[in-house]
Amino acid sequence: MAGVPAQSWCTEKTEPLEESPEKNVQQVECAVCGDKSSGKHYGVFTCEGCKSFFKRSVRRNLSYTCRASRNCPIDQHHRNQCQYCRLRKCMKVGMRREGTAVQRGRIPPTQVPQPSPQHSALNGNDVSNGHSFLSGFITLLLRAEPYPTTRFQQGMNMPCGIMGIENICELAARLLFSAVEWARNIPFFPDLAVTDQVALLRLVWSELFVLNAAQCPMPLQVAPLLASAGIHSNHMSPDRMVTFMDNVRIFQEQIEKYRNLHVDAAEFACLKAIVLFTSDASGLTDPQYIESLQEKTQCALEEYTRNQYPNQPTRFGKLLLRLPSLRSINSSIVEQLFFVRLVGKTPIDTLLRDMLLSGTPTSWPYLPCS
Repeated sequence: MAGVPAQSWCTEKTEPLEESPEKNVQQVECAVCGDKSSGKHYGVFTCEGCKSFFKRSVRRNLSYTCRASRNCPIDQHHRNQCQYCRLRKCMKVGMRREGTAVQRGRIPPTQVPQPSPQHSALNGNDVSNGHSFLSGFITLLLRAEPYPTTRFQQGMNMPCGIMGIENICELAARLLFSAVEWARNIPFFPDLAVTDQVALLRLVWSELFVLNAAQCPMPLQVAPLLASAGIHSNHMSPDRMVTFMDNVRIFQEQIEKYRNLHVDAAEFACLKAIVLFTSDASGLTDPQYIESLQEKTQCALEEYTRNQYPNQPTRFGKLLLRLPSLRSINSSIVEQLFFVRLVGKTPIDTLLRDMLLSGTPTSWPYLPCS
């Protein structure tokens, strides 16, 4: 079931709603279930049933669970079968959970529900203000980072000649687990179908790894050191060695270009979310919704760079233009460089799925290099 694109957060502002003539209202379908709309409620034309359901859910701060794959049909005949998917559909079509004006009047301030702790930054005192919402979104992206960047510096301050293969493997493991744990805790990603979560991570894990590597103090000479060790241990043919080293060079160049831009933590968080929320992954149940999340993250990044770097009007464009080149790095090369010694013949896809579905937070996981 294709999702209805959510309203853009770049320009969205809450405005007083006007009364609509009854004859016109009756011609509009409920945006949630397709039943006859009774008017505009919480910013969207809905029926009385969906209006009441949404009002009850947000006022009581209710939490639902889907017993299927989080993709249940929501129409007149099935809308009561899954409350989780019904509420998700309400949010997707643009109903505003902060309780703004409805057609027949405003909800008294005392009835506005308190936001859940993990989304308090998104549901601030002025959610109708786009700036507050987008800055809160970035705050949650930053909070999702499981390990402070400074923690990666432990053991990385030594010269690369002294830095052993084992230290490099440990850092690589931390960067990969950090990417997965971060994704599990950012807004909206945990609400996706599990199959979609796995599909997204399988497609972009190496891009997230490269961004994490650019953000942490990994020495640029690390890749050639690993490549040299791999070449000697695997006895590559000359042709394969040339291709392999070309990919190592591309990896180094990408890291260096991000560092030359002096990308800050908030920008890295947005870039990773833009990479993660891609509709290019195969088999997605709701690619339109995921694409809308990517667009929202781009809006957040654009606003952030405009406010934080007013003297760099082209900064946002430069950051976005760096993303396509991430895919020029073959994920199999990243796997061969950094993870063959860790996981052996276990495919990274399998490792990612197990990490995602483990249900327990990872705490500095590391498998010793052999």
